Amino acid sequence: MKKLSLIILSAFLLFSGCAGVSKKEFTLQGDHGKLSAVLQTPKSQKSYPLVIIMHGFNASKEMYLLTNLSAQLNRQGIATLLFDFNGHGESEGAFVDMTIPNELEDARKVYQYAAKLPNIKTISLTGHSMGAVVGAMLAGELGKDKIKTIVLMSPAPELKEDTAKGDLFGVKYDTKNVPEYITLSNGLKVGRAFLKTTPNVPIYEIAQKYKGPVLIVHSRDDQLVPYKYGMEFSKIYQDAILKTLQGFDHNFTQDTPSVNKQITDYLAGQLL
Repeated sequence: MKKLSLIILSAFLLFSGCAGVSKKEFTLQGDHGKLSAVLQTPKSQKSYPLVIIMHGFNASKEMYLLTNLSAQLNRQGIATLLFDFNGHGESEGAFVDMTIPNELEDARKVYQYAAKLPNIKTISLTGHSMGAVVGAMLAGELGKDKIKTIVLMSPAPELKEDTAKGDLFGVKYDTKNVPEYITLSNGLKVGRAFLKTTPNVPIYEIAQKYKGPVLIVHSRDDQLVPYKYGMEFSKIYQDAILKTLQGFDHNFTQDTPSVNKQITDYLAGQLL
């Protein structure tokens, strides 16, 4: 019965979020080819805040966590822009060539596109996992004058430490003789460029330059990216709220709509 109630609630939120929304699917130039993106704006409003939503490692803009968040934000009168990083989803490029630096360049291109849109009051960033890392770095580069607020969901700076040790998702390799690629347990190939650049990405150094408000959402029971990384992220900011969850996995699959409601409430409070 509880699962059925969640399905009904999710369907209601999705319908409510889309009924009064204009949807535009398009591509824009990224670092490694065209990026697939979707912009959703409220039909009944002449102007509105915009939230750019960024997916994580080996995910896409179609991830339920992100589409549900988009629907809830749209329902509140907040526009959203979701996109696939290079080598992910419907975007061009090969996953094996993906790196955090070229994802950051993708994110810059998306921001530049968004900043030229008519009727946009403010731009904010939300990212999940590695997308949270990219979002935090982009906010650090642009500053609070250009980025109203940011939300980091299960941020994953752990990737920097793991690649420095030569152990990515349980696959070990020689950091002094990095292979052309490694193959993860799911068959995904991670390339040399990612393995060599990630240990040197100045995640915290760039992210901490952002002086605006920050919400970090992380579960103590995250088995993929330990909760301590959410705590570490919260300490680098001057104005951060760390929302600690219990009993949720990395993607908040136990009750995605309820977690997204908390994020939506925060963003509505900041943006409306």
